[in-house]
Amino acid sequence: MYGAGDVRIENVADPVLQLPTDAIVRIVRSCICGSDLHPYHSMPDTPGGAQMGHEFIGVVEEIGNDVATLKKGDFVVAPFAWSDGTCVFCQEGLQTSCEHGGFWAAGDIGGAQAEAIRVPFADGTLVKAPVSEDSELLPSLLTLADVFGTGYHAAKQARVTPGDIVTVIGDGAVGLMAVLSAKRLGAERIILMGRHQARTDLGIEFGATDVVAQRGEEGVNAVRELTGGHGAHKVLEAVGYREAYNQALGVVRPGGVISRVGVPQYEDAPIGFGSLFGPNITLTGGPAPVRAYIEELMPDVLSGTINPGKVFDSVISLDEVPAGYAAMDNRSALKVLVTP
Repeated sequence: MYGAGDVRIENVADPVLQLPTDAIVRIVRSCICGSDLHPYHSMPDTPGGAQMGHEFIGVVEEIGNDVATLKKGDFVVAPFAWSDGTCVFCQEGLQTSCEHGGFWAAGDIGGAQAEAIRVPFADGTLVKAPVSEDSELLPSLLTLADVFGTGYHAAKQARVTPGDIVTVIGDGAVGLMAVLSAKRLGAERIILMGRHQARTDLGIEFGATDVVAQRGEEGVNAVRELTGGHGAHKVLEAVGYREAYNQALGVVRPGGVISRVGVPQYEDAPIGFGSLFGPNITLTGGPAPVRAYIEELMPDVLSGTINPGKVFDSVISLDEVPAGYAAMDNRSALKVLVTP
């Protein structure tokens, strides 16, 4: 990406092993994330460009001498943050705060909208999956790299439990995965706030019991009406804009939890007596340590119990990625799958 709206396909040097803990992975499936649209809207002109992409599954092609748990030919899922797997934060299941880790497409680490990538700390980062390259499960396995884990993180951080009334704000891929996750954790009622019918229909398939298409004060009033005036026990905010945070404040009930996993596009927001403190509302969320969830969520994907890959409604080649960004930006695609 060279700037707002300026995505190009470039030939770059093949990745090579740099450290004995590295692996080289040939990317079999990647995708475009809703969070990629933030720089697509606002990135300043950047000479030389910035590599893009942070979600991928693929096949191990090379390993460093110190890699112990992987071998050439293994099919792997990669979380959107790489981590050593051994530091205190990794041991606590917070790999996004790894003392030695980082994120794809940052520094000298390549992006995942590509044919291949160098994976630091391969043992700590990659998770093997018992599938072949032509498996019909690949789209669902790819959701474990980010959106499914992120939606699940929203629900887990909110402490969704059986009997809860949950409101999910946002009908993008993460919001739909938050619906699926709230259902998985036993929520009794799930109100999806979204206005794109094809997406909210999928949300109903994933477990939403109600859809509220209105936004702002009108949307808040609609949720309040659905909940006897009280609001939702748990609110999962999967958008990242200040308007979505305000909406979350409006629909959460006293004693409830707001869990944000939409990347915030703001720094200041109400947290004082009248907003959070007085009604005993908890604010939580953050970048999902999806590495902590992959092994928990993968069995249901492999068994076909759930099919989160349904969030992909467009499949393109690597050369078509610029058009894929445009399609997601104009809402003609929910989430674009890339096949290098």
